[in-house]
Amino acid sequence: MKKDATALDLATLEKQLEAAETFSLRIGTLDYPHAQIVAKRAMDIAFSFLGLLLGAPAFALIAAAVKLTSPGPVFFRQTRLGQNGVPFTFYKFRTMRHNNDESLHRSFAQNFINGRMEAKEGARIFKMVRDPRVTRIGSFLRRSSLDELPQLWNVLKGEMSLVGPRPPIHYELDHYQDWHKGRLRAKPGLTGLWQVSGRSRVPFDEMVMLDLHYITHWSLALDVKIILKTIPVLLKGDGAY
Repeated sequence: MKKDATALDLATLEKQLEAAETFSLRIGTLDYPHAQIVAKRAMDIAFSFLGLLLGAPAFALIAAAVKLTSPGPVFFRQTRLGQNGVPFTFYKFRTMRHNNDESLHRSFAQNFINGRMEAKEGARIFKMVRDPRVTRIGSFLRRSSLDELPQLWNVLKGEMSLVGPRPPIHYELDHYQDWHKGRLRAKPGLTGLWQVSGRSRVPFDEMVMLDLHYITHWSLALDVKIILKTIPVLLKGDGAY
């Protein structure tokens, strides 16, 4: 029986991590079937367009809630790095107080990437919990992942895909090892193996290994499996803070 591509063998991934330089070179030479690439883009366009169209009433309600509960813009815009490190403007519903200090996240990112995060509240959580910058409505939007909905616009524009690694912020790359950069070979996504494999309970190196596994085993069928697995994760709020 063929092994489920989403069922990861972490022991194998760890061996690939030990041979990181060779593994990264292999990622750079991947050649996907053209028909599947076209189909993936078609699926991205169809789902993102329908999501934006059918989700318009929800967008309006969320926008009103954000605007009425804290001063500042409705949308949060940030420069992220896309496929092959190309920068693009990334959109979310604003969940934090406007003009907050980003030094807290810079410190978190450095510790997370370098493996210096400690368990929070007795659990294995690699995420900023009880972030003082987050608004009350922002906390709800984050737990439900509704803050990510504006990224459907990024997907429609072709800057992101429905499935792929999450796009990093430029200063995070200052702490990347060379093999970590292999995750930039793919177009970033709204969801991915990280989201359906523990999300904030996954340390950074394991998250990157999940991304590399996705890149080296990518197929349209794998994207569909990840999307289907994302639905119950979102409904349960698993790993969201």
